Amino acid sequence: MTMSKKIRGKVNVKVEPEANGEKYMLQLFVTGILPNSTRAIENINAICEKYLEGRYELEIIDIYQQPALALSENIVAIPVLIKKSPLPEERLIGDLSNRERVLKGLHLT
Repeated sequence: MTMSKKIRGKVNVKVEPEANGEKYMLQLFVTGILPNSTRAIENINAICEKYLEGRYELEIIDIYQQPALALSENIVAIPVLIKKSPLPEERLIGDLSNRERVLKGLHLT
């Protein structure tokens, strides 16, 4: 498994896809270290490790450090998870603590 992280307002976690699985491209928009944002990061990391191991890329974007990116994605609520691929694109708002809702939004159930 290959992982890389960037720190400059964004954190990228890249995992090489398995030969037989679709790669999930996810973006999580957060606001610094506020409690809901921290919970969302913890929750999506746990979900990705359990259900998407080896086949996801998660980009965590702090809107305080990357406001232009939030504007370009028309972000109106925080935290928000955007599933870029596989299509269709989906958006999930909140701290992602409702695992069943998140799994349904990611089309994993």
